[in-house]
Amino acid sequence: DVGALSLGGALGTIAVITRQEIVLGIMGGVFVVEVLSVMIQVSWFKYTKKKYGEGRRFFKMAPLHHHFEKAGWNETQVVIRFWIITMLLCLVGLASLKLR
Repeated sequence: DVGALSLGGALGTIAVITRQEIVLGIMGGVFVVEVLSVMIQVSWFKYTKKKYGEGRRFFKMAPLHHHFEKAGWNETQVVIRFWIITMLLCLVGLASLKLR
């Protein structure tokens, strides 16, 4: 994980220096959705625990890739689909660089 953290930090720093933070968010859309799924799950669980006395889950499991695995998707299916989505988001991000 040390290599991934330093690479992510470097990418974030480059995005801030070049003022392309939104493009980094678009290209890293899968990671953004993964983080949001955890935030939604925790918030929903706390809200339903307060309202109904028992915590209910929004997803079968968080982060989102575990939800898909619990739904019956093979781990390979999840990874390949996330790769495809990431490639498409990277193309959108690169196209948006030309629009500026």
